Amino acid sequence: MTSILSAFSPVSLEEMGNIRLMNRTDTKYLVSLPTLREILLYATEYYRIQEVDGERDIAYHTIYLDTPACDMYQAHQNGRKIREKIRVRTYVDSGLTFLEVKNKNNKGRTDKKRIRIQGIDTLALDGGEEFLQRCAWYELSALQLLLENNFHRITLVNKAMTERLTIDTKVAFRHLLTGAEADLDNLAIIELKRDGKSASPIAEILRQLRVRPSGISKYCIGVVLTDNGVKYNCFKPKLRMMRKIAKEII
Repeated sequence: MTSILSAFSPVSLEEMGNIRLMNRTDTKYLVSLPTLREILLYATEYYRIQEVDGERDIAYHTIYLDTPACDMYQAHQNGRKIREKIRVRTYVDSGLTFLEVKNKNNKGRTDKKRIRIQGIDTLALDGGEEFLQRCAWYELSALQLLLENNFHRITLVNKAMTERLTIDTKVAFRHLLTGAEADLDNLAIIELKRDGKSASPIAEILRQLRVRPSGISKYCIGVVLTDNGVKYNCFKPKLRMMRKIAKEII
């Protein structure tokens, strides 16, 4: 994978700031690692890669918060279009940490707001309570730490600077209440982030490779894989699809 990534021209964090896409449409795809390598080979002509301090495959750490009744998980399980997720995300190499609120509306658009914090242990001291009162449906006191998630992310931007593509691999989970662990072996999650429905090079590449959109939530799949007590009827087709794709060999 390293040799493939080295073929991309780099894009700096400063340049990436021009396409934050905080209010956007997200389209997700699930592929095997062999298929991902093929996709990246095609993509080098159309995309540049985010590089931070010489790194192109960057480590992330996330902790998801939810209510004791798992309201945010249950909203997804029950098929609600309007949903919210609250998480603390750390960029491992830089040590930067943010409290983030993601809201999805009934038209499929995602709005993300965040504030910089020192860490998970200082949420209240760093203004997390006031931030959630302004931007979220839930107060900090109503939430608990539920799921830990580690992964590596490749970020591509098209040369027209109109869309961003994230590719997550080495995805692993640990439930902070049950203690159970799981990972997405041989799988990559691709997410195309753009405003509107403008032409997308990667969408055409994926179509040619017969890769179809497959909406998947790392949070929800992580909960399903690490908590035997949750209802997960909505996610059973996704789990079957994941197992099938994970076995693909090109």
